[in-house]
Amino acid sequence: MKKTLTFATLGALAVAGGAGQAVARDQVRIVGSSTVYPFATVVAERFGKDSKFKTPVIESTGSGGGLKLFCAGLGVKTPDITNASRRIKKSEYTKCTKNGIKIAEFKVGYDGIVMANSKKSGRISLSRKDIFLALAKLVPEGNKAGGKLVANPNRTWKDVNPNLPAVAIKVLGPPPTSGTRDAFNELAMEGGCKKFPELKAIKKQNKKKYRAICRGVREDGAWVEAGENDNLIVQKLEADPNALGVFGFSFLDQNRDKVQGSVVDGVEPTFANISSQKYPVSRSLFFYVKKNHVGQIPGIQEYVQAFMNRRAIGKRGYLIDKGLIPLPTAEMKKYIDAGKSLPDLKM
Repeated sequence: MKKTLTFATLGALAVAGGAGQAVARDQVRIVGSSTVYPFATVVAERFGKDSKFKTPVIESTGSGGGLKLFCAGLGVKTPDITNASRRIKKSEYTKCTKNGIKIAEFKVGYDGIVMANSKKSGRISLSRKDIFLALAKLVPEGNKAGGKLVANPNRTWKDVNPNLPAVAIKVLGPPPTSGTRDAFNELAMEGGCKKFPELKAIKKQNKKKYRAICRGVREDGAWVEAGENDNLIVQKLEADPNALGVFGFSFLDQNRDKVQGSVVDGVEPTFANISSQKYPVSRSLFFYVKKNHVGQIPGIQEYVQAFMNRRAIGKRGYLIDKGLIPLPTAEMKKYIDAGKSLPDLKM
């Protein structure tokens, strides 16, 4: 296997001698989602071993951080590809296009977002309403519909729901730059918020206020930002059996000897339940290609075709063993075909 260069080495390669003139890189540079990172790394390592191209350099920056770097401009100092555990936002797309960047979009597969805890403790079963009441910045007084909004007073899971244990609420999760955090806020937090009719009704009146209420996470220590390293969250859960952690299904799948996924709305986070979309907290995984760099940096399109290949993302592909949930056949074919033509993304 070819060794992956560090970004320091790559930066040195981008400057030629004392003249300080930029020269083309000879390696694909990839940034973005911590959830897509392990899948992309496996593809990159196989690509470096089996092709004439060097192994791509990959950095886990979070989806938001990756898109910020990706959309900053063109040239050898900017990434060629960014991974994302959510779709690119309209504002990010606009920034990219304003900077002259042409984008191709690829959907990799599906992933579930899990709330997991140490196997030293019992498995917990939560509703999305429980999750909202545990982690929201503002909640209805008395946790009841119609109550005025107050700063979240719930200290234990039993405060949220009398059927839950009297254990302090402590959830380790990713920062705001993470696509996992975005998706968790939208699918779990907002999903629970909608269970209160008066909060759901705010969306029609004031979308900004609605988002602030339904996706606003408390800042009093119950939610602990644990960085973009999902493996570190798993380690912290082992050290604290009372804590819960938020990360992608693939990390649960890889660490089933250490942690267990919580049941959400009566559904376990399993491969089958996420694939059938029965599990309520699931999302699509993507990567975005800077088309302007194709032909300038060697190996970009070849890497895309290695990733968008049934051998990788198919129902019996090698990424399925790593926890990736495959796309439906027709959608998979669409993106495999797109790997050959790199169609422009239009939003």
